[in-house]
Amino acid sequence: MLLAGKTVIVSGVGAGLGHQVAATVVRDGGSAVLGARTTANLAKSASEIDPEGRRTAHLATDITDEAQCEALAALALERFGQIDAVVHVAAWDSYFGGIEDADFATWRSVIDVNLLGTLRMTRACLPGLKERGGSVVVIGTQSSVAAPSQVQQAAYAASKGALTSAMYSMAREFGPHRIRVNTVLPGWMWGPPVQAYVRFTAHTEGVPEAEVLGRLTERMALPDLATDGDVAEAAAFLASDRARAITGQSLLVNAGELMR
Repeated sequence: MLLAGKTVIVSGVGAGLGHQVAATVVRDGGSAVLGARTTANLAKSASEIDPEGRRTAHLATDITDEAQCEALAALALERFGQIDAVVHVAAWDSYFGGIEDADFATWRSVIDVNLLGTLRMTRACLPGLKERGGSVVVIGTQSSVAAPSQVQQAAYAASKGALTSAMYSMAREFGPHRIRVNTVLPGWMWGPPVQAYVRFTAHTEGVPEAEVLGRLTERMALPDLATDGDVAEAAAFLASDRARAITGQSLLVNAGELMR
């Protein structure tokens, strides 16, 4: 199995992508250590993924707090004795707007979560990762390389773009320890946020949801949107030994909307 014997920390586990990543880890033979700010969401996700609780552990974790990041890494070592990978899903993606109307105080908070929070969590995992080598997988966004026309998310895109730049430095710095660092860039990803966008837009415009979804899919080379499960599969591959020679790379998972 792809992740047999591996312990993977997953930040930002809720109802969407984080849950799918953790579920994929367990399905593929690994143990998943779940972090997010809300204990109830973590418990629900863990019980669905691993009803007997043998291959999951979870801890409420705010990645803007360094001590909480260290506590999540410590839980992985205490429960499973190792850290083989960390997949960074946690992000603030609900602040919209461009530059002209920007509230830069909020921008600082977005950057603190998306950029610095991810780096805090990575640093907390380093002692464990150095023991065996391993993988850091960052969930970025296609918006950091091509702004969408449907919505403005300048702060989110900028923070994730900075994180992609940081990936290159981490790949060089951690490489001698056989730690790989890569980024997955989802485009429009069918999961709770995009489902909510489709429902809201359809209601606002008084049109069927299928029409709104069709506007998105017509931009793709493939006839369906990528799903959060598809993105989770890419993250699992990059976390696995099958990607042992891949580092410092960004992988678009976007049904071919943007090709680079």
